Amino acid sequence: MFMKKSVTYKILNSLVLSSLMLALTMTNANAASKSFISTTDKQQLEQLTATAANSDLSYEIVESLTTEVGARMIGTEADKRAIKWAVDKMNALGFDKVWTEEVTHYQWIRGDVKAQILAPFPHRVEAIALGESVGTGEQAIKAEVVHFKTLDDLKAAKSNSLTGKIAFVSYRMERHIAGKGYGKAVGARVTGAQVAAEKGALAFVMRSVGTDNNRLGHTGVTRYKDGVKRIPAVALSNPDADLLVNQFSRNKPVEFSLKVTAMRNESVQVKGANVIGEITGSELPDEIVALGAHLDSWDVGTGAIDDGLGVAMVMAATAHIAKLEQRPKRTIRVILFAGEEVGLIGAKQYVIDHKDELSKHVIAVEWDFGLGKIYSMQANVSDAAKPAIAELASYVAPLGVGFNAANKARGQSDMGAVTDLGVPAMNFAPDGSRYFDVHHTDNDTLDKVSPEDLQQNTSVYTIFAYFAAQADVKFRN
Repeated sequence: MFMKKSVTYKILNSLVLSSLMLALTMTNANAASKSFISTTDKQQLEQLTATAANSDLSYEIVESLTTEVGARMIGTEADKRAIKWAVDKMNALGFDKVWTEEVTHYQWIRGDVKAQILAPFPHRVEAIALGESVGTGEQAIKAEVVHFKTLDDLKAAKSNSLTGKIAFVSYRMERHIAGKGYGKAVGARVTGAQVAAEKGALAFVMRSVGTDNNRLGHTGVTRYKDGVKRIPAVALSNPDADLLVNQFSRNKPVEFSLKVTAMRNESVQVKGANVIGEITGSELPDEIVALGAHLDSWDVGTGAIDDGLGVAMVMAATAHIAKLEQRPKRTIRVILFAGEEVGLIGAKQYVIDHKDELSKHVIAVEWDFGLGKIYSMQANVSDAAKPAIAELASYVAPLGVGFNAANKARGQSDMGAVTDLGVPAMNFAPDGSRYFDVHHTDNDTLDKVSPEDLQQNTSVYTIFAYFAAQADVKFRN
């Protein structure tokens, strides 16, 4: 539970609801042919909006997940607890059907990292193994460090120029409301180790992909290339990356010691599961509105932001709709994907398991980014459905959500695998300015969740899910 809302926030909720009621009234005043939902549907939408705007359910769900399960990397005992938690929670929330679909992966154990600058000025530094990195073995690697400002600089290094050395990339991620700095920074995390190994390096060290100044490393998956030696890969905290850069500025050789006890056991298979729950459509049960989030997290923090927020809001939005006297026309399906962090393996399995059913997915949305309020929406639907999306936009506008009419959206994270196969997409853009302060770190904990922002997020998803399930329109081309 969280602290009761302040009087100011209650007034704000009241103003938002009044604005939304006005939007519904104005839509009612238009010609019936211009609206894609009925007058009764609009009344239900009013009821849902009021419910979501005054409900603590989504916060209660993320509090439950982080307290009762916590960090939940695929294949771990915590992941097993998370799967059971999700099944039990969906059943308790009134879902009509709940089931799991197995997903498999190989075992990876994080172990520990001990990292030190040996010369010219000795310092202990904070580092974390990148996901699925190999270890160093029993002995630490002690070697000279070669500094590269960017991944491209590393790629440009001559063959064998790093033999017997450690490669270090110091590029710092830029902060942006839409998280645009992530794309420029994450390439080093994903491919840096294999590029460094191709140049002969013994290990790969990088600045964390994050916007914070905490002395915590940011993890995240790294990839190896077949036929290229696998070398240990770690991320330094931002302050320690700064420290290492400052040592290079003295124009003296920099030496480093690195011991990583991570284990990558590809011969050991571990099991996870996609957890799926539905409320069944009353008129068009075979047509599916898909709401997604990923259930797994890295084995740091408690997975509150990535992606406990998404889990909470899609479950809460569907639970609000499930409490209506009449089920919506279409089925609303919540998909909690497994193994997103290690390579979207739950999403890949989902499109295999449901290949004959994807044509019945009428529209899909996921939450896997952001800490603040949703400020914009964009779809990717048929030309015939564009006016319907514009109508939906009028219902969420009072919540502070703008409308991007570009119609080029792609599903986030796991849902990208679904929408790439032709399922219409919806994307809601939240404020992500602070997201990469905590992303993939031990700081990804419940205290970073704003109950007020989560309430707005859940309200938007509730309005979308009900509208999409009721609208008299074909979203597909």
